Amino acid sequence: MFSRIFNPGFADTDALGHINNTVFPYWFENARIEIFKLFTPDLDPKKWSLILAKIEVDFKAQCYYGTEVEVKTFIEKVGNSSFVVLQEVIQNEILVAVGRSTMVHFDHDSQKSEHLPPVIKEKLLNHLKK
Repeated sequence: MFSRIFNPGFADTDALGHINNTVFPYWFENARIEIFKLFTPDLDPKKWSLILAKIEVDFKAQCYYGTEVEVKTFIEKVGNSSFVVLQEVIQNEILVAVGRSTMVHFDHDSQKSEHLPPVIKEKLLNHLKK
């Protein structure tokens, strides 16, 4: 499991006074950085081998400005060329959102998915949600 803390900004709020739904995918992407580094340690875009195939957000409770949030990042499932990232947003010990992202190991030259390298697959499996 990876964990990252975010401090919701005033600009992240909407007219209803809570954190806007568009902010959560941004937090999720930033919290996946440690997973990205498993594939591209220096995060060089020219060496990038992952694409985002699907993202979903399930809102559980309202999230507010002024109190930090923790985004916990796990691996939910590992396939041959793809894996599912499970993320939880917690504020004041309350689960406010759950996100799932399907990431695909991708060759940009051939424009096709590739099998996950065994070494990386093993590292992903070390972060499975139990």
